Amino acid sequence: MHSFIYSIIKNAVDILIVSYLIYRLLLMLKGSKAAQVLVGIFIIFGAYIVSNIFDLTALHWLLNNFISSIVLIIIIVFQQDLKRALAYMGKGYFNKGNAQAGEVRTCVEQVTEAVAELTTTKTGALIVFERNIGIKETIDTGRMLDALATKELLLTIFNTHTPLHDGAVIIKGKRIIAAGCMLPLSQDMQYHPTYGTRHKAAFGLSSETDAVIVIVSEETGKVSIVVDKNITIFEPPETMQPALLKLLGINP
Repeated sequence: MHSFIYSIIKNAVDILIVSYLIYRLLLMLKGSKAAQVLVGIFIIFGAYIVSNIFDLTALHWLLNNFISSIVLIIIIVFQQDLKRALAYMGKGYFNKGNAQAGEVRTCVEQVTEAVAELTTTKTGALIVFERNIGIKETIDTGRMLDALATKELLLTIFNTHTPLHDGAVIIKGKRIIAAGCMLPLSQDMQYHPTYGTRHKAAFGLSSETDAVIVIVSEETGKVSIVVDKNITIFEPPETMQPALLKLLGINP
């Protein structure tokens, strides 16, 4: 009797875990090219089953050879998505910040004030807030600063006459860790006439990490936040502050 109950519980837990993993995978792939590829793979598996049922020898042979290489194909096609999934599994363990809520709030206020001023002159800017998943590879592409995040420093960095204005600023906690950083460009961002290279870079980083990226467009002067491959535009720019605080785990 006990073994029967144990077997039921074990199978139920097993099914729940697999269901949760599939659910998280579908959420992660939603809206990406990888999702379309995944649908294609399911169609191929369906065709394989049909060829086996109706004894379609040539089709079965072809699909059988394809499926034997499916693991390698999945690793190649889903390279970025697998990288992000593994990063999410280990997030937070090696990237603990020590900034207090009040310090983060002050930092966000300084960023908001700087962004509001940048929009009036249509000065482009890219500001990245690191969260749980570390972005050391991106930080290493820029110049290390490790300075307190202030409105004045941000305006200086993004001044078009300074050498670091074209890259991204990386903020961790209350400090600017680096400036002039190069972000990976997205290859599957949907076209939009007002999206430029900064938007493409923001989408690229957000497809690999859980970072929060603030963009000031030099074409339109509009402010937007990109997180998890989703973009939100804020007008006027000051309205982004509550949303940014919430994304950083601080009560607005």
